[in-house]
Amino acid sequence: MWVAEPAWRMLSMKKIEAFIRHEAFDPIRAELLDKGVPALSIVEVKGSGRQRGEVERYRGSALMIGVRPKLKLEIAVEDGEVDSVVETILRHARSGEAGDGKIFVLPVEGAIRIRTGEGGDKALQGREGPEIPA
Repeated sequence: MWVAEPAWRMLSMKKIEAFIRHEAFDPIRAELLDKGVPALSIVEVKGSGRQRGEVERYRGSALMIGVRPKLKLEIAVEDGEVDSVVETILRHARSGEAGDGKIFVLPVEGAIRIRTGEGGDKALQGREGPEIPA
């Protein structure tokens, strides 16, 4: 017997993961809200890359701090919104200095809004639809 694909799989979307400096967050958030992309997750992380670390002084001793604090943004969007979101992040996070961060764009198989049970593109961002009992 043939079974149809579940509704939560019937879409084409990406997950954008951006590691940015803390000070870049507010302008990114404001522009994403203006563009109609209100939903995102934020995680405080520490990491290292080409920036490596920096020397800080504590009670007269020099300490090498090997990892730097960053924010990790996670944003799920339809394929057509990826370029706009990535451009927004680049515009506000790029200083030209080492340590600006990285952006990763990953495929997502599907999405389900837990509250309503909606799947696919209806589960993304602020789009509203009919209430579906769980």
